[in-house]
Amino acid sequence: MSEGLSPRRLVVVFESPTAEAMLRFAVEAGFQSVLVEPDQSRLQGTPRPHGDLFVHDLDAAHLDEHTDVVLSDHHRAEIGEVLKAALASETRWIGILGKPTIEGPHVKMLRDLDVPEDQIARVHRPIGLNIGARTPAEIAIATLAGLIADRNGRPGGFTF
Repeated sequence: MSEGLSPRRLVVVFESPTAEAMLRFAVEAGFQSVLVEPDQSRLQGTPRPHGDLFVHDLDAAHLDEHTDVVLSDHHRAEIGEVLKAALASETRWIGILGKPTIEGPHVKMLRDLDVPEDQIARVHRPIGLNIGARTPAEIAIATLAGLIADRNGRPGGFTF
């Protein structure tokens, strides 16, 4: 770990091409990276996590104040339960991929689970820097750049 940097952990929930790219780049950026895939039936063969750890539940990811949690799929039934658990922990930052033009389905799922509005507001969406990302690798880069900017108290983009 570089001097002056706090410990960094990135937990990406749900195996996907974007998750794989995010985990691979996160390791290079100095994060300990963890893939959480709660639904083992969704795995096609052997998972290919490029991170440090692969687990099936959020508890095993050891969330703490140094952890950023990113959900890489906004269409999964488990979103509400996963986010509720992440919000109950001491995570530094929580976000979910999705289009900025519509309200994410996570909002209704969390309300249905009686999560208070101030906690729902802790879930970032959209996430990452607005670079027009389209491919899984571009989305991963935009997301990690946004996390790094946030950790460093910077706005991201070209504002210095």
